[in-house]
Amino acid sequence: MPWYAVSQPTKEGAVATLAETITHITTLDRSAMDGARARQATLTKPPGSLGRLEDLSVWLAGVRGEARPRLRRPVLILAAADHGVARSGVSAYPPEVTAQMVANFLRGGAAVNVLARQMGAAVVVVDAGVAAPLPHHPDLLRRAQGPGTEDLSTGPAMSRAAALACVQTGIVLAEETIATGADVLLTGEMGIGNTTAAATITAAFTGLPAEAVTGRGTGVSDERLMHKVETVRRALALHSPDVTDAPAVLAAIGGFEIGVLAGVILGGAAARVPVVLDGFITGAAALIAVGIAPEARAFLLASHRSAESGHAAVLDALGLVPLLDLGLRLGEGSGALLALPILTAAARLLDEMATFTEAGVAGAEQPPTVGE
Repeated sequence: MPWYAVSQPTKEGAVATLAETITHITTLDRSAMDGARARQATLTKPPGSLGRLEDLSVWLAGVRGEARPRLRRPVLILAAADHGVARSGVSAYPPEVTAQMVANFLRGGAAVNVLARQMGAAVVVVDAGVAAPLPHHPDLLRRAQGPGTEDLSTGPAMSRAAALACVQTGIVLAEETIATGADVLLTGEMGIGNTTAAATITAAFTGLPAEAVTGRGTGVSDERLMHKVETVRRALALHSPDVTDAPAVLAAIGGFEIGVLAGVILGGAAARVPVVLDGFITGAAALIAVGIAPEARAFLLASHRSAESGHAAVLDALGLVPLLDLGLRLGEGSGALLALPILTAAARLLDEMATFTEAGVAGAEQPPTVGE
């Protein structure tokens, strides 16, 4: 019997909705992909000359189930939450910065706001579990499971019920966002201490040692980095995470925002909407989501490879090749937004370029056959 059939729901229908979501995550639409490839072969360019843009357009066709997919309404879902482990000194910044940055997002003053305005993307800010009081704001979605997690290095970060509730929250967020017309979901996060949670999740799923996947996060000193690595080691030894039970991993060593983003990934995949990952934290959320529903991986696009040492391991584990490598380690969804124009360009080139026939351009000459 699968885990979701025996888990206890935190509210009526939550587990059933998650189980239904999983059943709706299927495979890429091969017929639509064949149609996209066939159109690519007729466009006014040498075959394959647009490189990965052509591959992206075919992938997008498979996700959307349309031979000529269009992207008109990108939405970034930015989930914020606090982590109990932050109180142990694993970050260069104090825990109250999480709430302060949420206020900055709502004012439109963060890097992610600047990039979203440039890219024409909406930003949905979600309180997934911020410890400090947040301002009343019409654009803030309050979906908190509590005022931050517990310290994952001394006990479970959250209960299993809370972990499942986080995932369910993310699924509902994806459904609600898609219902408003969103046709591509971008993922972002904020939470002091969340690179420690992501490193622990990454070590659990990849089997790599703590020192191989734990980076400087917000820019910690050598001394704090050593402490952070030891914190990850201690958490792994304490919990011995069973990666065949992804919700249990989330409960033991995850974060509220990581769980919500895992749900967003599942909800997007179930609705056949592409999900663009940002960096290390959203990659950890993807490990949880793919642990729950392996088919969800096909609906993911890796925007970039971050400077965090564990992110490359996450991408390898997911089998994803990033579009960009800019040395970013900000999070918030910054890398996902920077990759958005590339994905949009791939779709528009497939849809809007003229064919050889339409343009009256001669196609490539056929190579001579043997004997001519």
